[in-house]
Amino acid sequence: MNMFSGAALAWALAGAAPAAEPAPPLRLEDAVAMALSARDPAAERFEAKAEALEDRAVAEAQLPDPTARVGLANFPVDTLAFEQEPMTQIQAGLRQEFPKGDTLTFKGERRRAEAGGERARKALALRKIERETRLAWLDRYYWTQSQDYIRQSREAVDELIDSLSAAFASGLMTSQDVLRAELELALLDDRLAELRRQEAAAQAVLARYVGEASARPMPAALPAFADPPSLEIMETALADHPAARVKDAEVLAQSIDTEIAEEAYKPSWALEGGYGLRGGGRADFASVGVSVSIPLFTGKRQDKRLSAEIKERSAAELARSAELLDLRRDLGRAYADWTGLQARIDLYDQAVRVRAGETAEASIAAYGGGNADFPELIRSQLAELDAELNRLKLRVDQAKAWAELDYLTGGAP
Repeated sequence: MNMFSGAALAWALAGAAPAAEPAPPLRLEDAVAMALSARDPAAERFEAKAEALEDRAVAEAQLPDPTARVGLANFPVDTLAFEQEPMTQIQAGLRQEFPKGDTLTFKGERRRAEAGGERARKALALRKIERETRLAWLDRYYWTQSQDYIRQSREAVDELIDSLSAAFASGLMTSQDVLRAELELALLDDRLAELRRQEAAAQAVLARYVGEASARPMPAALPAFADPPSLEIMETALADHPAARVKDAEVLAQSIDTEIAEEAYKPSWALEGGYGLRGGGRADFASVGVSVSIPLFTGKRQDKRLSAEIKERSAAELARSAELLDLRRDLGRAYADWTGLQARIDLYDQAVRVRAGETAEASIAAYGGGNADFPELIRSQLAELDAELNRLKLRVDQAKAWAELDYLTGGAP
């Protein structure tokens, strides 16, 4: 095979190779699924901490290590003879302490309560990731769709410039109209450049959660969002919000601290045993003893500690109440956005867009008949563009309100 035929074969094989298929559009639900399955370190760190706390729960519920003691007692220093004196002994002992009441059990329960709080924080982090992914996707969708509207308007103005240039060349149009059209075209190009910048910024935010998939094209339309239930129904879901569960875990942990403080009024005790080895054929000694702490003076120790723990528990309960109030406030605001934006969207569909389109058509007809000037024609064209962009912004903002409702209620919308 000569060089020419080899090159021809390579060209034929390359031409026969199927072209790479374009990436499918990145749907909103796909982006959310990718973000939640990515094992984001912002959420996984809470799982690691929860597992560590569960290990601490097991460790802290165990008895303290026993204490061993070995010694030489009553050893004569004049002769250094072990068998000289009857009280000389080699002693060995063992001591085991038992903390107050059920303190160890409560310590293990407290660590498990903290582990539950960390898992609630993980659930909260995942829900925030879901919300932020949706918001970033919606931002990129808005900037992408806005560019399409600007391009369509630019094409219309570009066609208008061509017709004006022909009319100007034949002496039927002034240079002022041509320059005005070219100015509007330049301003549209500037808006288009700004929209590209905004889209790139939104894509960078989205890439934080979905990686390289953020570069996939956007769908042509928003997904359908079902109307949320009543505000009263959604408010019942707030008690199960991860942020509220975090506060629940803190209240539980503080309640256990109160029980630990109550156990401090009980005595701790220790069991110890010893053995004394004597020489000279004498009998060895054995000893057993029990020591008990006596909590007599509790006024400045146990009483104050218990009082402090009760106040800490009250503070934790107040923090939980404040968190629920904040969630209820955010829910009311998001619900007001959803309903209010829907009313504005209906107004745009029924009146604003219709009037903007009719005004643009009327301006074109009036301009063609010599009954309207060129600036009025341009204003009508741009007013129609602004109406479309405003409606798009309203729909995206309403979708963001839906994302906030879903974040607050955990799927109730």
